[in-house]
Amino acid sequence: MITLYHRPRTRSSRFLWLLEELGAPYEIKLVSTRTRDGAGAADPTNPHPHGKVPAIKDSDDGTIVFESPAIVLYLTDKFPTAGIGPTVGDGQRGAYLSWLSYYTGVLEPAFMSKFMNVEVPVGTAGWVKVEEAMPFVINALGAHPYVLGDSFSGADILYSTTFAMFGASPMLPKSPVIEEYVKRCLARPAYARAQGREEG
Repeated sequence: MITLYHRPRTRSSRFLWLLEELGAPYEIKLVSTRTRDGAGAADPTNPHPHGKVPAIKDSDDGTIVFESPAIVLYLTDKFPTAGIGPTVGDGQRGAYLSWLSYYTGVLEPAFMSKFMNVEVPVGTAGWVKVEEAMPFVINALGAHPYVLGDSFSGADILYSTTFAMFGASPMLPKSPVIEEYVKRCLARPAYARAQGREEG
């Protein structure tokens, strides 16, 4: 059994989707978190080291996993028969790891830098501006329906939910490629099932 530590309408929502895609047994533990305006407080039952979401606990051995790409990798490795995470030895494994790492190491910092109006360091720093990152992503998705090519993967859950969140804002450059990608991903039945579990 997987326990998802969840606060509705946050980054943890996409893990309802992933768990539904995997057909994994799971339960939802609703937790409070601190909010941007300073209200709220971290829930002492939440195992995330900073009281954020998402985090998961695997009841098989008590393993705790936090940070979105790590959770995607852990769960798609644990439930490989769903076929949405290339396993060790698969020719797509390297690309899968790269896209997961690019999300957390480059793309999300780029979006947050733009959102907070923080200048991105020039040179060998680990991330770039949104305007440099997005052409790379758009080029990949212009050639294939998903980030790994023709097959949907756990990485698409991270990218499509982020693009859906920023799609109505100036944060995300307008692109029909991205708009069609988001529609394609969010049309999956598991996404609709996850929406029905949003409140726990």
